[in-house]
Amino acid sequence: MRQRTATLPSGGSMKLLLTDSGVTNESILAALVDLLGKPIAEADALCIPTAGYGGPYGDPGGPWRFISGRSPSPMTGLGWRSVGVLELTALPGIDRERWVSWVRAADALLVNGGDALYLCHWMRESGLADLFPSLRDTVYVGLSAGSMALTPRVGEFFVGWEPPTGDDSALGVVDFSLFPHLDSPDCPENTLGEAERWAAGMAGPAYAIDARTAIKVTGDGGVEVVSEGNWKLFEPGA
Repeated sequence: MRQRTATLPSGGSMKLLLTDSGVTNESILAALVDLLGKPIAEADALCIPTAGYGGPYGDPGGPWRFISGRSPSPMTGLGWRSVGVLELTALPGIDRERWVSWVRAADALLVNGGDALYLCHWMRESGLADLFPSLRDTVYVGLSAGSMALTPRVGEFFVGWEPPTGDDSALGVVDFSLFPHLDSPDCPENTLGEAERWAAGMAGPAYAIDARTAIKVTGDGGVEVVSEGNWKLFEPGA
C-alpha cells in the first residue's frame, strides 16, 4: 500500500500499533515484534484496563478478561516475559516517581478497549499522557478505544461517556482518526457507509479498520496499514 507519515508531537513519540481487536493474525504479530526489536518472550509489558470500566457497556468482567488473557482479543496472553497491571484511576494516589519508573521500565503498554473518552480523561488526570512524548523506546499497543485515544477526535458516533469538557477531543498523538470494528457482526451499525459519514466530519485523514487490521506507526511518524482483512483510508477533500 501507499504509506504516509503522521505528524507526531515534538518530532517523535512512542512506537504505536493501533489495533481493532488485538493481535489477531501473523501479520500484526510480526509488526509488533518489529516495533519491539526483540521477541515477545524477552519483553516486559504493562496492561492498562481502564477503558473497560467506562461507557454504558462497562462492567468488571471485561477488564478481568483483558488482564487475565481470556479476552477474545489477544493482548496479554502473547507470551510476554512479564505482564503487570497499570490501573490509571489508582495513579493519583501513588507516588509519581514510583509509577513513572514502572512505565519507563516497560517495553510495551497494552491498552484495553472500552470507552475512548473515559480512557483519555484518565490518561490526562493520571499524568500518563504527559509521559508519552518521552517514551521513545516504548511500544504502545491499543485495542479499539485504546487505539482511538491517541487520535485527535473520536467523532460524535463514538461518544458514550461524556467528559467534563463536553467535546469529543482525544489526545492527538497522531494526526489521523480511527473507525474500528468495520463490518463487525458484533457492531452491525459500523458499516462502510457509516464510516464514510463519520469521516466526513473529521478534519484530517481517517481510517476505517476491521478485526484483522492494525495501523503501525514508527517513532519517526511512518504509518503503515498491516492487514489480512478490510480497511479504507479517507483523505480530507477526497
